[in-house]
Parts: sequence; structure tokens; C-alpha cells
Amino acid sequence: MSSIDDRPSLVLKALVERYIHDGMPVGSKRLLQDLANPVSSATVRNDMVLLEEKGLLASPHTSAGRVPTEQGYRFFVDKLMTMSPLTSSSVSHLQSQLAPDQTPHELVERASKALSDMTSLAGVVVAPKQDMSCLRQVEFLPLAGKRVLVILVLNEKDVQNRVICPDREYSEQELQQIANYLNQRFAGEGLHAIKDQVLNSMRADKVEMSRMMQMVVDMAAKTFDDDVHQPECVVSGQSNLIQMAGEGGADQLQTLFESFQQKKDLLHLMDHCARADGIQVFIGQESGFQVFDECSMVAAPYTDSDQNILGVLAVIGPKRMPYQQVIPMVDMTAKILSAALNPAD
Repeated sequence: MSSIDDRPSLVLKALVERYIHDGMPVGSKRLLQDLANPVSSATVRNDMVLLEEKGLLASPHTSAGRVPTEQGYRFFVDKLMTMSPLTSSSVSHLQSQLAPDQTPHELVERASKALSDMTSLAGVVVAPKQDMSCLRQVEFLPLAGKRVLVILVLNEKDVQNRVICPDREYSEQELQQIANYLNQRFAGEGLHAIKDQVLNSMRADKVEMSRMMQMVVDMAAKTFDDDVHQPECVVSGQSNLIQMAGEGGADQLQTLFESFQQKKDLLHLMDHCARADGIQVFIGQESGFQVFDECSMVAAPYTDSDQNILGVLAVIGPKRMPYQQVIPMVDMTAKILSAALNPAD
């Protein structure tokens, strides 16, 4: 559907906006009140029939009114929607929440919560990719049962802790030796490359690998394992989506919440967004994941000072979300988060 005539377009715009606001099928009498230009009730009904024939509206069997289809929402978002610019107070609130004196982890959590609070939907932020993070310092502390606590200091101030299970038990002195080696050799290197560099150094050694290098390889393989460093996905405001139970039913809502807990499909979808430029809007089945069939997602990447994509943030809600308000909110949050993660010198 590339275009429709002006008057049916106005009817579609008014109907989508009314349905987003009320959540109830919209009839011709209601549309007559919303349309700025006076037309007859018969004209509006004819336009609604035309829009339904074109696949932009649907008629629920329980009502004489119409509701937008996914195609109708898409036409509205792409061609009819009037953006609602953010107020200065909303921008100031975002800037205060995403002040640059916080760690990247704190900024990601605050961005997720801010998106949820300001849209009354679910806010999602995928943390900066680990391959964009540089090692500043690593420490190892022995725990019971051959386990080791890893303390990673990344970039300037991001501290991450995790527990690994190496192949054997290490003494505190051995762990200190390994940490000293990694810090001296790899400080400033990207996490994604450190494991490969350790293994390559081992292969390049023409003599038998020393006991020290064996320990380093064992610990580096566990500490910088790709599975450990899957992107963190922070979700806020899942309870805001209870309103969707009326559209997709309680079972649909439960499946969606389970997806948030597992986050696998969500990360795949967000990764898709990270490979595209600018704002991305997925409506219903456009996401390609069945669990999101009754949802819409508005997503945007956030970047470093060189415009390299660090991660993605998004708002997830029902298909009847107020796109004209959510899209500017997502866009501004991405810009402010980018600035906070890359403060000027």
C-alpha cells in the first residue's frame, strides 16, 4: 500500500489516533467528532469500507466499529503520524537521570527505567558490547570448591564481578601471578581479542609451554569466554504491559514475560536493530519472533564519539502504543545516553 486518497487518509489517521487513545473499536459517529473537515456519516462509512478492503482496517465481529491492522499501523507510522516533540522538562529529566558521572552499568539501568517511567511501557537497553570494552585491570580471588571470583575493571570506571570454575584449584599466589601477567600484557586491549591473543601467544612459543603460561591460558579461557560475555539486557516496566492481556490474552502475556526472563529472542531482535541506522519500528509480526506478535517495538542505537554503535535501547508495548510520543522519547534517550557515555574532555 503506497498511498490512499487524502480524505480516507484523514479518516485512517483519526481512527488510529482514537483507537490508540481509547483501545475500543471506532465507529463512524466517533470519527465524525474527531475529523476537522465536516463530512457526512455515509462518506465516513464508505471510507472505512475502502480502508478495510485495502487491508488497513479490520472489523471485530463483536462490534460495528473498526480497528487498525498491522498494515494500518504501518501506514500511519510511515505516512500519517505527527510527532509530538518532547517538552523541555522531559529532556531535563532525562539529562538528570543520565548524568555522565555514572558507570556504564548504572547508565544502562537508568536509561531502561527512564524509558519505562516516561512511556508507561517496558524499557529495554542492551549494554555496550563487550568487544567495545577495554580491560583496565583484572583481579582474581579464590573461593571454595575451585571457584574463582573475577573482578574486571573496564574502560575508565565500569567494574564487573563474575564467578568462574577453572579446571583446577589455584592458590592466592598463583592467581596474583596470573593477574599480574594479564594486566601487564593486555591492559588497554579489547576483551573480545584477549582470549585469542593468549592462545596465539601459546601457539607461537616454540618451546614447551611453561607452567605459568598453562595457568594463564586456563584462566583466560574461562575469564574471557564468549558465552560469559553475552550482552547484558536490562528490562524495566514489564508490569506496565499487563494492559496487553486484553489484546493477546493472559497466555500471550505470560509468554512475553518468560521471553523477558530468557531474553534470547529479545537479544536477537535488538542485535538486528544494532545493524540498522536510526530509529527502527517493528509492529507485530514484523519482528519475526512469535512472542512479539501482539507487540510493537521502537528501538534506536546509541553510539560512541566516533558514531560506532555501542548498544541498542527500545520501548516495547502493545501495537496501539502512542508512536508519536514514544519515537521522540526513544530518539532523545539514545542521544543523551550516547553523550553520557562519551563526555567531552
